[in-house]
Amino acid sequence: MKIEHIAMYVNDLEAAKTFFTEYLDGKSNDGYQNPKTNFRSYFISFEDGARLEIMNKPSMHDLGKDLNRTGYAHIAFSVGSKEKVDELTDKLKNNGYQIVSGPRTTGDGYYESCIVVIEGNQIEITI
Repeated sequence: MKIEHIAMYVNDLEAAKTFFTEYLDGKSNDGYQNPKTNFRSYFISFEDGARLEIMNKPSMHDLGKDLNRTGYAHIAFSVGSKEKVDELTDKLKNNGYQIVSGPRTTGDGYYESCIVVIEGNQIEITI
């Protein structure tokens, strides 16, 4: 068994698509829109076969996103090396994204950084 894809609702669908394609080398499909409900989505595919569906629909509720909450905490992306973690973290920081932690080696041995992106959601960049 494998996870087929992860999905997340976003307010700014185009900005989310741009983030995942420009910074994390995702490839987007052409998108989908339901003309009756105005639901819109893109599937972003990554090199290893993982897929992320980003979605939007009218009348969504955007509740506060405390980083210390129950539920899904983050999506982690492996970039292949410590140097690439450092490089991408610097690029994101220089482009105005909030770095929550790192780059650092965690107590359980991961080298990572955590960044707040896409409307208050957290992304982890790791080896």
